[in-house]
Amino acid sequence: MVEKVITLENVSLVDFLGPDNQNIRQLAAAFPGSKIISRGNEIKIQGQTPVITRINEILSGLIEHYHQYGQITDRTVSEYIGAVDDEQQERIMATAPIADVIVFGAKGGVIKAKTPNQQKLVDTVMKHDLTFALGPAGTGKTYVSVALAVRALKNKEVKKIIISRPVVEAGESLGFLPGDMKEKVDPYLRPIYDALEDMIAPEKLKFYQENKIIEIAPLAYMRGRTLNNAFVLLDEAQNTTPSQLKMFLTRMGPSAKVMVNGDRSQIDLPTKQKSGLMQALDILKGVPGIGFVEMSADDVVRHKLVKEIVQAYDKFDVQQQREQASRPPREYTPRNGAPRFVRETADPARHPDARPEDDGMQDLPVNHEQQL
Repeated sequence: MVEKVITLENVSLVDFLGPDNQNIRQLAAAFPGSKIISRGNEIKIQGQTPVITRINEILSGLIEHYHQYGQITDRTVSEYIGAVDDEQQERIMATAPIADVIVFGAKGGVIKAKTPNQQKLVDTVMKHDLTFALGPAGTGKTYVSVALAVRALKNKEVKKIIISRPVVEAGESLGFLPGDMKEKVDPYLRPIYDALEDMIAPEKLKFYQENKIIEIAPLAYMRGRTLNNAFVLLDEAQNTTPSQLKMFLTRMGPSAKVMVNGDRSQIDLPTKQKSGLMQALDILKGVPGIGFVEMSADDVVRHKLVKEIVQAYDKFDVQQQREQASRPPREYTPRNGAPRFVRETADPARHPDARPEDDGMQDLPVNHEQQL
């Protein structure tokens, strides 16, 4: 009698083995002349060599099926037991029901749309080669986008994933941070790494990165490239300048799938710098072949307080705009001129920290002694 041990890695034992090891019991019943024992994450097979070989093939197929679809049912086990060759196993896997699942995580968890707008985002990306996803923090834009990219890679729809973010927060102080360039910018790309680690086993993710199948890089690294046969994601696009976003969009190759994510309420650019995302939305509106998905506070999937926070800030912004619009003109008389009326409205050339009482300072006499 020959013995073989199979170790289950990155597998939820409850989902794979079934309640009370039901799936393993079903497999053992199909081969009465053998013995199959499940202990922890190990499955021990005892029997004659031809039988062990066949059981090993079935278990290998079931493990692959689990990693792709995240579940094993009684019917799945029966189908694999009845499959006579690898080609038939592949047909079983290709016809497995996946409902609205985007992708299965590294630990077998199901990753799918949690709100109607997230599902709309999934559907829009499937129909368009270029999609803009807009919404406040916590609506799952980045996570769903990464999941769609991983699915496209697993389904061999693309050959690589390229994910980028503008490193605006670091600004000119980037050189003062410790480490080489990768160590300096990695903190700004951390949300991307976190999402990928949820969806791809560590060893496989490392292999993908080492072989440039998955690239994560600052936006500046995209210049001069043609991004083809790839799923390309630009995150935090509200922090791009018009020239940067135009540069990114024109990298798109003939077989690329591109997503651009952004949040209108979190622009970190300098005060007088126009957001490339805001400009692109105006320019590209109505262009055929481009999808637009708008998400709201109702799509927030983080802590329930995040939704309340987003709604409170939205309400505050609306109130501020109404107060500015209804504020009457203010009269004052410069020393060397006639009375002038000034309405306190948002002025793009005015510093955000300027005080109302400082208005008209340019009309005051200049102290020429101080100039000397």
